[in-house]
Parts: sequence; C-alpha cells; structure tokens
Amino acid sequence: MAEEENTSMAEEESTEAIRPELPIGRVKKIMKLDNDINKVNSEALFLVTCSAELFLRFLAEKSAEITTERKRKIVKLEHIRIAVKKHQPTSDFLLDSLPMPSSQPSDRPATDQKHPRPVSEKPVPAGTRRIDHFFHKPANEAPILIDNDES
Repeated sequence: MAEEENTSMAEEESTEAIRPELPIGRVKKIMKLDNDINKVNSEALFLVTCSAELFLRFLAEKSAEITTERKRKIVKLEHIRIAVKKHQPTSDFLLDSLPMPSSQPSDRPATDQKHPRPVSEKPVPAGTRRIDHFFHKPANEAPILIDNDES
C-alpha cells in the first residue's frame, strides 16, 4: 500500500514538472497566423508547444552529430540540411523550407558574394501570410498596450 502511494506521488510530481521552455504565448500567436484557426484550446496549445520543443531538440542533436562527424565546432546550415535529409519524415516537410547553402566552401568567410533575395521578397501564394512578417516590427507602428484589468 505504501508503495502504491509513493508511485502515485511520484507520478504527480513528474506531471507537474512538465513546463515547456518555448513561450506558450508566442506559439499561440504563430498558430493563429493560420486563417483556419480561430481559437486554440489550452491543452492543444500545450501539446503543440511541447512537440515543437521536442522537434527542435531532435533537430539540434542530429545537426550536432553531423557537425562532430565532420570535425567542426560550429553547427552550420549545411549540417542542418544533412541531418534533415537523413531523417525521411523531417525531410518530407522541412527540406524545401530550408535555404540553399552557398556555393562557397564553409571554411572560408564569404567575400564579394551576391546574396540571395531575403525570404520576405520571394513570391507568396495568394491568401497566405509569411511567418517572418509576424516577427518583424514596423518602425512607424506604435507599441501595443495591454490592459490586464478586467473590470
């Protein structure tokens, strides 16, 4: 009986300790960028936040493995692309979104190189919004004031 109480208490402590490191409010705002999503349930938001965190951790670990295999100390775009290519489910949806690596070898710094167009200048299908617009704050826009008093 005492063992059952200890295991149930341990389960309760482990479930309370789950707190995502990604800001939940930011994830909610990103989810709401989709025009089909009007409201987000708190449980669904929590699961999406935890899933995104797990995915980013997985991608970082695989990219770090590629980096160490190539005897480098800095994870670069090419390492991330290789990690994505090696994992088929990730490759199916993410590979097209990653920018193409530069033609120069990654060991030397880029000099006098023509830079590709920024992502925001690429054509977007009608009716879609880019996520980079979400993170860009226009200079002429006034700050948003939030009133937490609900009287």
